Parts: sequence; structure tokens; C-alpha cells
Amino acid sequence: MALTPRQARYLSSLAHALDPVVRVGQNGVTDAVVDKTDKELENHELIKVKIDADREGVKAAADALTSGTHGHLVQIIGKIAILYRRRSKKPTIRLPAAD
Repeated sequence: MALTPRQARYLSSLAHALDPVVRVGQNGVTDAVVDKTDKELENHELIKVKIDADREGVKAAADALTSGTHGHLVQIIGKIAILYRRRSKKPTIRLPAAD
């Protein structure tokens, strides 16, 4: 299921007040970073990830994290990626209906 533009805007508005809970450093996206991101997505559903890289590196790291965690990339702002994945048990975020 891909996010619709309406759903992405809604998730971006929810993420505005969040602080990054995962940081991708010089070593890039390692297995440990993917595991940490996976756990944080299960705990929070919507997270921010700070990525220390150039523009292309940020996009590549965000894509690697979404594919490694089976999540959705909501938005990239500078060096911050917003990721979403619906929690398997007791989800708390209700997405707007798809258009």
C-alpha cells in the first residue's frame, strides 16, 4: 500500500513536533541501524531519522531504511527523513481515507 498525498500530508503534520529517534552516521545504513529503525517503527509507528550525508546520500539511506523495515517514506526535509509503518498490534495512528 502506497501512501496517498493526503495521507503523507497528514503524517507530516503529526511528525512536525517529533525529534529524531534514529541517527545514521558516517558508516551509513548498517544492519544495526535497520534493526533500530524497525524497533522504533514498531514502538512509535511514525519516526524521524537524522541522516548525516549529502542530498543523494540522504535519499539513498532513506530508501534503504524503508525497504529494510517494510515502511513508507513520508517525506525528506534536509537531512531528516520521516518514516511510517503501521503497528502490527494496536495501531494508534488512523490515516485519512485514500482518495
